[in-house]
Amino acid sequence: MKIARILQDGKPLTVAVRGENAYSISRAVGVDDAALELSFYDQISQIAETAGTLTLDQQPIGRFKEMNKLIPVPEVRSIRDFYAFETHVKNARRKRGLDMIPEWYRYPVFYFSNTSNLYPAGSDVPIPAYTKEMDYELEIAIVISRDGRNIPAERAWDHILGITLANDWSARDMQREEMKVGLGPSKGKDFATSIGPVLVTKDEVLSHRNTEGKIDLDMKATVNGIVYSSGNLNSIYWDIEKLIEWASMESWIRAGDVIMTGTVGTGCILESQDHPWLKRGDRVILSSDMIGNLDNTLI
Repeated sequence: MKIARILQDGKPLTVAVRGENAYSISRAVGVDDAALELSFYDQISQIAETAGTLTLDQQPIGRFKEMNKLIPVPEVRSIRDFYAFETHVKNARRKRGLDMIPEWYRYPVFYFSNTSNLYPAGSDVPIPAYTKEMDYELEIAIVISRDGRNIPAERAWDHILGITLANDWSARDMQREEMKVGLGPSKGKDFATSIGPVLVTKDEVLSHRNTEGKIDLDMKATVNGIVYSSGNLNSIYWDIEKLIEWASMESWIRAGDVIMTGTVGTGCILESQDHPWLKRGDRVILSSDMIGNLDNTLI
């Protein structure tokens, strides 16, 4: 099932997206919009646990692509951004003249990002004044539905609400300088993260598992209509289950936390530099057949 949040008459509204249309979730579950916003993770978790068997017998409220979108969850409590695709890590390190290190194969490392500068699909994203090397990153965001600590990999999906697309915008020149200190990234990353357009609940996500247990999910990035990157979530080295296990090791993860996978192989300009750095006016679209388009214009 696909869940989204839109702005209608100045208020947030949670909707189910089926085909081109959006339907009110609050009508379907019998609660008002404000109450649904407050109990979002519980309500949507119940829908996901019942394999999305939500009856939408009312008329659609409109065409989703024409709506003013919000990020698909009401509150992001924290963001852990992992480094889980081997191809991306190899390519990025090679650009810095570095070989792979054995520790990467031992620990699925992550950094904490900023929850204050989040941008939904359809919004403009400002380029920070301090960069001349603006880049996108093509990622998947995993939304946590239930609190947990020391969660074993085999129980990880018990704590997952669903997934969406994420763009970990990057100021490469600033990132390159601050990482020399051995801490970070910080200002190279914390100015913007885009999330959306819809949250695909885990019942639908898990129906796309392949024979190896990985999720088959296409991913693509275009800039001004030109394909810059493409990949698949099934190429991930550190599986989603291991990311949840590591994030929760001796630490609590909470409903509303977001776990990002890191960039799929070739999923940024840095890896190839066959394309120029991004500039104001560029339209960057991350897309997936399962999730839709995370569409932003740089200003």
